[in-house]
Amino acid sequence: MRSLERHLLAWVLGALSLGAMLLVLASYLVTLDEMSEVFDDNLRQVALALADSREALQRGDAAQRHAALPKVYEEHGDFDFTTAVWDLAGNRLSISGPNANLPFSAASGLSRIGKGEQAWHVYTIVSGDRVVQAAQRASSRRLLAAEAASKLLIPVLGLTLLIGGLLVVALRRGLRPLDTAANDVAVRSAVSLDPIDTAGVPLEIHPLIRSINGLMQRLAEAFTVQRQFIADAAHELRSPVTALRLQLQLLERVQDEAGRTRAIGELKLGVERTQRLIAQLLDLSRVDPDGRAQLRQPVDLAELAQAAVVKRSVEAEHKGIDLGADAPATVTIDADPDQLAVLLDNLIGNAIRYTSPGGRVDVRVARLEGRPMLQVIDNGPGIAEAERERVLDRFYRGEARQRDGDVPGSGLGLAIVSAIAQRHGAQLSLRAAAPLGGLEARVVFAT
Repeated sequence: MRSLERHLLAWVLGALSLGAMLLVLASYLVTLDEMSEVFDDNLRQVALALADSREALQRGDAAQRHAALPKVYEEHGDFDFTTAVWDLAGNRLSISGPNANLPFSAASGLSRIGKGEQAWHVYTIVSGDRVVQAAQRASSRRLLAAEAASKLLIPVLGLTLLIGGLLVVALRRGLRPLDTAANDVAVRSAVSLDPIDTAGVPLEIHPLIRSINGLMQRLAEAFTVQRQFIADAAHELRSPVTALRLQLQLLERVQDEAGRTRAIGELKLGVERTQRLIAQLLDLSRVDPDGRAQLRQPVDLAELAQAAVVKRSVEAEHKGIDLGADAPATVTIDADPDQLAVLLDNLIGNAIRYTSPGGRVDVRVARLEGRPMLQVIDNGPGIAEAERERVLDRFYRGEARQRDGDVPGSGLGLAIVSAIAQRHGAQLSLRAAAPLGGLEARVVFAT
């Protein structure tokens, strides 16, 4: 597990170390440049002074000529200047250091001769029939600059360690409110979802705290909905389970074959209703806003409508209802095909359930102002305008259930349809069906 504190410290200390090295390198380069200017000027002065004292070059033997050119800055050892006098043909007449391997150059002015350790900075003056040179090794300048820059190493290293230590202290103190907030969350129970107090928390951590508080609020709302759902489901399951038990007891008491057949038929209907209720509860849990993620893919609404009609055709035919699909053109959207199938199946199932025998149910696919639309229209009793919002709530059935007491249902179908529509960004509306006089359920998709 990566530590945020260690990660930040590693980056900060790494940046400080890199900055220290760059500072020393810059000091070396600046020192070398400044020294080069000074030494180049010194070379020029030495060469001019040597050219002005040409009479010293007229003395007798070679030893005298060597002595006539004393070393310059001899006390500095490796940083000495070397002087030499040549004739125009390149013959050396005298040199300040017999062991100095100074190359000949007849180009007047400042130049750099040689490579590597044999590189020289040379100032040359051509005076009459003589060539006067004052030179210094390039390595001597680099060594002097390196020694000057190295004197910064200890102060820079100490400053880096001091700043690093201060950063460690500051970072730990700065992260302490985050530890406090983490401890506040850690000591809470699973049902304690109160927001974290942001008092005393640095501003940089406020977005994280707000995100956590938002998550806690959503969890609290989800737990509330879940508890309500479980309570409603338990209440709704109690009635069919009780009915199944009574029907089973009745079946045990029936003596004649006709009564037994009738009791078995009622028990089967009870089992089917309970099974339908359980299936709808599972569908509702799957399409809940906090349920599983959707698997979006292109879905042809025309094919979906035709498949849904085929699935319910036997039920509609058994009840004598004219069920048909009106999908003349291909209308494709990106959606979860399984959830859309559940949506359409619930709408068609509700329409068949509440439409009287001999009635009509139409499933249509069209476009409304360029937007894909599904419609399920019937000529049943419809839903009063005052109840069209409430029937989308879970387990609410309204007046239609009271009028048709023999119509099975749990009040979950439209709640499932509403949840699926919300997850797809679609708009669900219930209205009176003008052509048939019943109910029109319209689902309009965003794209």
